[in-house]
Amino acid sequence: MIRLSSFWRNPFSFLFARSSKEERVVAYVIREHERERPLAEILDDPYVRNRCTPQEIARLLDRPELVHALGESTVAEQREQLA
Repeated sequence: MIRLSSFWRNPFSFLFARSSKEERVVAYVIREHERERPLAEILDDPYVRNRCTPQEIARLLDRPELVHALGESTVAEQREQLA
C-alpha cells in the first residue's frame, strides 16, 4: 500500500518502479554468469523464460547493473541475437 505522503512527493514514481520479479531474474542471471555459463544459455533457462516475456528480457539487458556485471560486449552480442 502506498502512503499518501510518498504519493504527493512523486505521483509518477510507479512508472519507474522495478518489479521484485525483475530484480530476482537479474540476480539469477548475474549469479549464473559468475558460474561461467554463457548468457544465451542463461536467458534460455526455464527460470527466465517462465518469468519474463521476450520484451522484458530485452529490457533486462538495458539495466546498468546487468551490463556492468556481464560486460558491455557480452550484452551487446546478446542484443544482436535477440533482434
